[in-house]
Amino acid sequence: MEFITGALAAIGAGIITNPLDVVKVRFQLQGELKEKGTHRVYYKHFLHAFYVIGRTEGITALQKGLGPALVFQVLLNGTRLGVYEVAEKRKLNLKPDGSMSLLNLLGIGSVAGVLGACAGSPLYLVKIHLQSHAAASIAVGYQHPHQGTLEALATIRRQYGVAGLWRGVSGACVRLVVASCSQLSGFYLTRELLEDYKVLSAEKSLMNTIVASAAGGTLTAFTMNPFDVIATRLYNQGVDKNGKGLLYKNYFDCVRKVFKIEGITGLYKGVIPQLARCGPHTVLCLVFWDILKNNLSSIYPD
Repeated sequence: MEFITGALAAIGAGIITNPLDVVKVRFQLQGELKEKGTHRVYYKHFLHAFYVIGRTEGITALQKGLGPALVFQVLLNGTRLGVYEVAEKRKLNLKPDGSMSLLNLLGIGSVAGVLGACAGSPLYLVKIHLQSHAAASIAVGYQHPHQGTLEALATIRRQYGVAGLWRGVSGACVRLVVASCSQLSGFYLTRELLEDYKVLSAEKSLMNTIVASAAGGTLTAFTMNPFDVIATRLYNQGVDKNGKGLLYKNYFDCVRKVFKIEGITGLYKGVIPQLARCGPHTVLCLVFWDILKNNLSSIYPD
């Protein structure tokens, strides 16, 4: 039941925010390993990217990668939020006095993030490939000519073996440890403060959940973005016949090259669409999750 509530919540949020994810990926790949001013800028700013993609590729291009994105959300958040709900039911997130434990929240968030990243990595790989694939006139990053999700998974497995489906998973693990710790800790601690001090309304209210989710999403966007850029680069880079990356040898090589050539701003590429996505996505996901688990717990009590 914990997996189902987390998965359903993530699907609802994923459908609404996928266009923001497409724009974010394009920004993160624009000017890859090129110094500022030495590459062509196809996407000038957040709104311009929507316009350029819609005009050049059609409005449906803003939902590229939706299929694998939703399956990824099911595997990721079904696992991640499911683990967190199990921990919550067993009060592993609390101190002996019943208050929230930040250390426990960070530990649970880390474990949940890694498990979710590993579970959903093949779908995240395909999602990035499909979202980055664009018309030649506005293409950024390495272009993977996949025809669809199943074809992509079959092609990658055939060419690089099963291990090839988990290429880039190191980036996803770090990304999701940071994201889970930021999102879930920010959510729970903010909601606890709102409930303790009755800032907005009564305990367990929808308004408290919405505000706490917004706080968690905002924190996530800023803390996760550098790690998200690295994950996107690792997943999207081209590989040789042996499956070795053409641009980056490993996670640390990617961090070093991006920081050396593009600077700290390179690690914050796409932060505006990241913020625009993470805020609504976190609010929708955690609000749906909170509503679903409360309603389902009344139907299927422990």
